[in-house]
Amino acid sequence: MRTDLVSEPGEANRPNEDFAGVGLPASGQGGCVVALDGVTPPRGETGCLHSVPWFTTRLGGALTELTVSRRDLTLPEILARAIARTAEAHVQTCELSHPRTPQATVALARWSADTVEYLVLADAALFLKAPDGTLTPVLDDRLARLPRSALATEALVDANLRNKEGGFFTAAADPSVAARAVAGTAPREAVRALAALTDGATRWTEKFHEGDWAALFDVVEKEGARALVDRVRERETADREERAFLGRSKTHDDATVVYVEL
Repeated sequence: MRTDLVSEPGEANRPNEDFAGVGLPASGQGGCVVALDGVTPPRGETGCLHSVPWFTTRLGGALTELTVSRRDLTLPEILARAIARTAEAHVQTCELSHPRTPQATVALARWSADTVEYLVLADAALFLKAPDGTLTPVLDDRLARLPRSALATEALVDANLRNKEGGFFTAAADPSVAARAVAGTAPREAVRALAALTDGATRWTEKFHEGDWAALFDVVEKEGARALVDRVRERETADREERAFLGRSKTHDDATVVYVEL
């Protein structure tokens, strides 16, 4: 097995709001990959005393522990329990019903000798590559399907679209959103390698159109996770002033890539 992990903040002077991990249980049987992208709140009240990194660290830690220790639970069940556990850690001090309460997107995978399970919530991305080279993207495209006009202001997103029917869902404080995740199972022999990425890394394809998903996966597989992040940074810097590529609220974003060759 080979693993490669890079998680880098968008700016050196602020904390990385992503979380990344690879879990390999002591039994040596199977493992897991976790990638979270903390949702940066706009300036203003969030109803919470805690930062986004505080939230993603706790949610990511709970997901890693539960995914490797509770093989009797499905990934949606694990996500629901991890959200509930994290909410319990600050429900006494924070207003968790606030629409801007700390939250994250999720990419999660678990493998055993027989299966590879996968789950994606919001705009994180997961890719499964078969022995014959076929690449299967696992994406939750609800946010991408919303009309651009609907995303014009953060206030509108919070009020009408975030964690609402007809909008999109993130892991915040409500365990029921786990049922909204894109999830499934593939035979273990059908997956040779997999990669989990936050949207700061998928910009290479989604925002800058440097290559399709297969080309992105090839960069990670052949040149390494660092190479993809470096390419994203180059494109971000080159487009800093021109902003020819729309849909970027900030020049640099936290970028995480986790690659596993099974």
